[in-house]
Amino acid sequence: MHELAIAQNILEIVQQSVPENQTKSVRGIRIRVGQMSGIVPDSLDFCFSAIINDTHLQRARLAIEQVPTLSQCKTCAHRFGIEDWVFTCPVCQSTNLELISGKELEIVEIELADEGDEAI
Repeated sequence: MHELAIAQNILEIVQQSVPENQTKSVRGIRIRVGQMSGIVPDSLDFCFSAIINDTHLQRARLAIEQVPTLSQCKTCAHRFGIEDWVFTCPVCQSTNLELISGKELEIVEIELADEGDEAI
């Protein structure tokens, strides 16, 4: 299960990105995960929730945005979404394609609680 290693990397990145005295304020981490990244979002969320229990980030929640697989035909320039893992242009039937999106794995946002938040 490589989702555990990815969850650990997300935790490390957040800890490096947020000043130590503010890590308890982290409430949300928004990430983008491409459909072709090989990551199972539910497994990643489960692993992340399991490893933050004994950290200052225990109140943080992971918000996962799934990015569809988009391609562009190099023959006719048609852009389209890949469905059912069919990598053929629906217009000209070419297989000479460029992948536009679908392999992403990126942290987009780290949300901190307001200073007046009583739950901190």
